[in-house]
Amino acid sequence: MYAPPGTLTADPGAARSTIRIIAYGPDTFVDQTIDDPKKILDCLHKHPVTWVNVDGLGDLEVLKTLGEIFGLHKLAQADVLNVGQRPKVDEYENYLFIVSRMIDRPGDLQGDPKGDHRLGTEHLSMFMGRDYVLTFQEWTGDCLDAIRLRAKEKRGRVRDAGADYLAYAILDAVIDEYFPVIESYGDLLEQLEDEALVRPRPGTATRVHKIKRDLLVLRRAMWPFREAMNALQRGSTSLITAETRLYIRDGYDHCVQILDMLEIYRELCTGLLEMYMTSITHRMNEVMKVLTIISTIFIPLTFIVGVYGMNFDRSVSKWSMPELGWKYGYVGVMAIMAVIAGGMVLYFHRKGWLGRQQTALDELDHDSKKPGRGD
Repeated sequence: MYAPPGTLTADPGAARSTIRIIAYGPDTFVDQTIDDPKKILDCLHKHPVTWVNVDGLGDLEVLKTLGEIFGLHKLAQADVLNVGQRPKVDEYENYLFIVSRMIDRPGDLQGDPKGDHRLGTEHLSMFMGRDYVLTFQEWTGDCLDAIRLRAKEKRGRVRDAGADYLAYAILDAVIDEYFPVIESYGDLLEQLEDEALVRPRPGTATRVHKIKRDLLVLRRAMWPFREAMNALQRGSTSLITAETRLYIRDGYDHCVQILDMLEIYRELCTGLLEMYMTSITHRMNEVMKVLTIISTIFIPLTFIVGVYGMNFDRSVSKWSMPELGWKYGYVGVMAIMAVIAGGMVLYFHRKGWLGRQQTALDELDHDSKKPGRGD
C-alpha cells in the first residue's frame, strides 16, 4: 500500500535498537551504553564532540525520539529505515545526512574452496552537525572499533578535531574495509587462473561467476560512494573545515582506486571464463582425436573381419571364400591386421597426431626452468 513521503515503517525482521554514546574532547572522554534515548541530553552539547551510534533499526520510538532531539527531517528519518538506499549526501540547514554502504565481510575467501560465501553490504546512515555525529546501522558489529580505540587512547587527531573529522574517519574506515576483501578476491582469482589452465572442472566456472557477482555488488556500492565523497569535498557547507576537506579528498582517491581494482578483476573474471571454455574445448578435442584415431585404426580391421565372417559355403563353389581352406589362413589374416594397425600407428606418430600437445602453459613452465644469463 502506498504511504505518504516521510512515513516511518520499520522492517519486522530488523534488529532491536541499542544506543552507545561516545562523547569526548581534548581532555574528556565518555563511553556508555544507554537504554533511553533521552539520556543523550546529558552529554549532547556538553562536550566538543558527541558520537551517538544506534545498532538495529527495529525500534521506531528510538528513531522518533532521536529525530526530535536532533531536529531531523522526516524524509531523512525515512531514508534511515529504507536500507536499500544508495550512498548519497543530503545537505540540510543544520546538518548533513550521509548514506554509505558498509561491507559485510564473508570471512576467509581462501578457506572457502566451494565458493559458498555470500557477500553483502550494510546500510550505514550518518547525521553530522557542528558538535555531534549520529550513526544508524542495521546490525551489531562494524569496522569502526579502531576509531573508538583511537578516541579512547587519544591517538591520532580524533580527540583534537571536530565532528567533521569524526565523520570523515567513519567514512574512511568504511572505505578501507573494501581493500582486504578485494585483495582476497584477487588472490582467489590467481588460483582459479591456474585451475582453469591446468585442471578445469565444472565447479571452476561456477566459482568465477560467483566472484564476478560479488564484485558487481561492491561496484554498485562504491560507484555512488565515490560521488558522495566528491560532493563532500566540493560542497560549500560550513560544517566541514578546509583541513578536513583535504582528508576527504584522500578518501575520494581511495574510492577511485577501489573502482579501478574492481574493473580490473571483473575483466579478469571475463577472461577466466573464456580461458575455461577454451581449456574445456581443447580437452574435448584431445579426447575426440584419440577416439577418432582408434576408430580409424579399427576401420580396416573391421572390414577384414567382416569379409571373413560372411560364411559362404566352399562346397558350392571354389570361389566361395577360398582363403578359408588355407593352412595358415588364420595366422596370415592376424598378421596382416597387425601390420595394418602398426603401420597406421606409425603414420599417425610421424604426423604428430599421437601424444599430448604442448600448451601455452607448458611453454611458460619450460621457459621458467631455463637458466638465466647470470646462472
